[in-house]
Amino acid sequence: METKLFNQKAVVFSEIVPQMERLYENQLGLNFSQRFCSCKGISPKASYSSISNNSYQSKEASKFASESYFRRINGTNGGISNLWSREIMVLDAIDDEYGGVVVDPEKLPSNPNSFAFILRSSLSHWKMEGKQGVWLKLPVERADLVPIAEGFEYHHAERGYVMMTYWIPEGPSMLPGNASHQVGVGGFVINEKNEVLVVQEKHCGPAFIDLWKIPTGFILESEEIFTGVVREVKEETGIDTEFIEVIAFRHVHNVAFEKSDLFFICMLRPLSTQIKVDDLEIQAAKWMPLVEFVEQPLIQEDCMFKKVIDICIARLGKRYCGLFSHQLVSKFDGKPSTLYYNVMETHNSNCIGE
Repeated sequence: METKLFNQKAVVFSEIVPQMERLYENQLGLNFSQRFCSCKGISPKASYSSISNNSYQSKEASKFASESYFRRINGTNGGISNLWSREIMVLDAIDDEYGGVVVDPEKLPSNPNSFAFILRSSLSHWKMEGKQGVWLKLPVERADLVPIAEGFEYHHAERGYVMMTYWIPEGPSMLPGNASHQVGVGGFVINEKNEVLVVQEKHCGPAFIDLWKIPTGFILESEEIFTGVVREVKEETGIDTEFIEVIAFRHVHNVAFEKSDLFFICMLRPLSTQIKVDDLEIQAAKWMPLVEFVEQPLIQEDCMFKKVIDICIARLGKRYCGLFSHQLVSKFDGKPSTLYYNVMETHNSNCIGE
């Protein structure tokens, strides 16, 4: 009895699939007769196995009928097709706050042919619902689905996944691009003896081999500037510090991976004195008299280095005020934020204005 039922399902699928493909071509403007990936940014185009009528024999039909990774949307007429009016197979996804959908990467079809078919059905359904952007996160272990995601663009990639997007409405995509900046920090640490905490890096260009510089590094994901700079100083030198303020920041473009770079110079107060060098990154570290630090030829000859040191010295002389960190919660997103700004008050003992 079950075998007979599966064979009947196979016949139904073999009749439905060609009609569904023609319907999707009309609705989405996609040509499914060409079995090529049209992912923008992918060159060359990769082919994948076509979904022919032969693919929907009893075994595949029973798999479609029993798979639990997609949700079915029931309706009486649906406005799609008489043959497909009661069920629409749609990838499991949640709505985002901008009128788009985010596909659940943990509930993707296990079979590439199933994925191709259900993805087309999903795009048709989302278009009729008025959805806009589609976010498709494919884990590394599902890399076989990348060439099947027709019309999707690469957005970004991390170690464990690739993110792809699809813009449903006509016209240019309004989805935000990938992150455009990296954020670095440098810690200007000076003790009561007027000595600056400096390091020499193991891995640097020939011109910087003999340079003693302040500890620097990159902010980690979901890390604050003021905690990141304290962490970097600790990792490189073993010195515990307390964040005081942002002295200044630099903005430069087209650096690592053609991204822009923001670099924040922060003033820190030392809480310990014993140096313990990080052997992986740092060649040497020490406390250097401020005068000796400033007189280094490379600092004197470079307008950027020179200006940073001039600002730090002005701050020490209370002729300049930096940016203090203030914790706030905005009603816009309801999330805690750190706002850096200057507080000019007559009773402020840290600095005075000119």
